Amino acid sequence: MKIAFVGKGGSGKTTLSSLFIRHLAANEAPVVAVDADINQHLGAALGLPEAEAAALPAMGAHLSLIKEYLRGTNPRITSADTMIKTTPPGEGSRLLRVGEENPVYEACARPVVLDDGEIRLMATGPFTESDLGVACYHSKVGAVELCLNHLVDGADEYVVVDMTAGSDSFASGLFTRFDMTFLVAEPTRKGVSVYRQYKEYARDFGVTLKVVGNKVQGEDDLDFLRAEVGEDLLVTVGHSDWVRAMEKGRPPRFELLEADNRMSLQALQDAADDSYADRDWERYTRQMVHFHLRNAESWGNAKTGADLAAQVDPDFVLAERLSAVQPA
Repeated sequence: MKIAFVGKGGSGKTTLSSLFIRHLAANEAPVVAVDADINQHLGAALGLPEAEAAALPAMGAHLSLIKEYLRGTNPRITSADTMIKTTPPGEGSRLLRVGEENPVYEACARPVVLDDGEIRLMATGPFTESDLGVACYHSKVGAVELCLNHLVDGADEYVVVDMTAGSDSFASGLFTRFDMTFLVAEPTRKGVSVYRQYKEYARDFGVTLKVVGNKVQGEDDLDFLRAEVGEDLLVTVGHSDWVRAMEKGRPPRFELLEADNRMSLQALQDAADDSYADRDWERYTRQMVHFHLRNAESWGNAKTGADLAAQVDPDFVLAERLSAVQPA
């Protein structure tokens, strides 16, 4: 299952995504966590020391390796240089699975040991001085989108992506890559503004969206969120002494997280698991191709000097039954 956490800056989406990852690990689920927020706080939220979190390999720095590996023997892709962030897989492409070993994970993922298990953590990488004034956030998350385009994941496997703040992800097709999107919203007018944007943008793409109310302190906060987001409100999360200790770098064992908050995390997992029944690989592939053709026409063809529409394999549909690694 591919799951995104989104929300405005300061809403608590990174904290909530890290708690959800810990919850999945405690339930012995295989997890790949991806920090796709340009601020890169997920590693620290998962307990990594500051220096270790800063030393995580940047996916963007390994983009050439990622492209060359995923290209495989796909005859429609003449070289890795002609691949862009939206390039879809086809016959001969190499695919990724959550639990396998492959060169992409070897280069870009690092194991993180939690109280009740171990997960893989990947990161887009932060902005560097050389990026200032010449690069944008979307140039960093291109590696994430390319990997998700080539991912075949099952019902009991989880890829959890901590997205950038606000609605920036709509500048690419990345927002359609998920089985479930959890939008973290505070009970304020600003807190639900991103929800309205997401709801409007996602309406035509079949995006499954649920709201997680954060920093909810009483019935008035709850009534506000219910009035603003209606049935999209899934659960709420209140004050947590456990989280406060985590933010100070001294988290207790995860089993000591407050019972109400643990129940909320289980509700998130149940909602994600329930969405599996609605998974539509044909629609997923069709949307992938849609955004690729849009990107090819608007900038990809000019940048690569190739007709990127020719990369689309009309007979290929990404599906769980496909082998993770196609023959080389």
